[in-house]
Amino acid sequence: MMEFVVATNLEEAVSAVAAGAVPLAGGTDLMVGVNSGDRPESVVGLRRVEELREISRSRIGSGARWRVIEKEGPRALAQAARTVGSPQIRNAGTLGGNVGTASPAGDGLPFLAAVDASIELTSASGTRTIRWDEYFTGVKETARRPDEIITAVVFPDDLPERQEFAKIGVRNAMVIATVACVVTRRDDGTTTVALASVAPTPIRVPEAEEMAGTVTGPNDPGLDEFGRLVAAGVSPITDHRSTEEYRRHGAGVLARRLLARCLAA
Repeated sequence: MMEFVVATNLEEAVSAVAAGAVPLAGGTDLMVGVNSGDRPESVVGLRRVEELREISRSRIGSGARWRVIEKEGPRALAQAARTVGSPQIRNAGTLGGNVGTASPAGDGLPFLAAVDASIELTSASGTRTIRWDEYFTGVKETARRPDEIITAVVFPDDLPERQEFAKIGVRNAMVIATVACVVTRRDDGTTTVALASVAPTPIRVPEAEEMAGTVTGPNDPGLDEFGRLVAAGVSPITDHRSTEEYRRHGAGVLARRLLARCLAA
C-alpha cells in the first residue's frame, strides 16, 4: 500500500522527502507511472504548501500551475504554458513537475535555458541554487539529490525585452513537442536561442546567438544563416515521433521565425 502524507508547509514537505517520500504536486507525470505499476512506497502531497505557489518577476515557485503561469508568467514562458496538455492538465500540472521530470521535450525548459535561469533546491540541510545547465544532466536526469525538493525557478533581474516561444508537433494541441524553441532579444542586440526535444537536455546554440547580433530586421537575409546555424547546432534523434532530419530542419525554421518575430516587435 502506498503511504500518502499531506504537507501544509515547506518544513513538513522537506522532512517527508528526507524520510524517503516522493514529492507530488500536480501528478501529471508521477501518476502516469503509478498507473503503469511504478508505485512508490510513500508520497508527500505539496498542494497545500503556499510558499511553492508564489510568483514574482524574479522567481516562480515550483508549485505554480500552468494555468496561472499563462496569465502571470514572463511572455515566452506564458506562451509555452498555453501549449501544455489540455485545460485539465494546465489546471493541475506545475512548473516544478516539468523541471523535476526533466523530459527532453519539456515545454517550459527552453525558456529556462534562454534566460539562464537557476533551480532552487531545498533540503533539511538548507537551500542551494544551481544553474539550469548544471541541473539538467541527461534524459530525465538531474543534479537534484533524493532529499531535496525543487522549491522555485529563479530568473536574472533583467529579463530580455523581447522573447518568443513556439513548438512543432503532430497536432495543434495536446501534443508532445517534436521541437520546442525560445528566442530572446535585448535592445542592445544580444540574442539567445534555446531548444528542447533536439538533445538529451535543453540546449543553447552559441554560434547562432553570436551571429544573430548582425541581423537587424524581420526581413534581413541574415535570418537564413541564423536558421542554418541553429539546425547545425542541435543533436536530435529519430524516434516514434519524428526523424532526426525533420527535427533538425524544424529547429532551424522555428528559430528563424521566432527571431523575425522578436525583431518585428
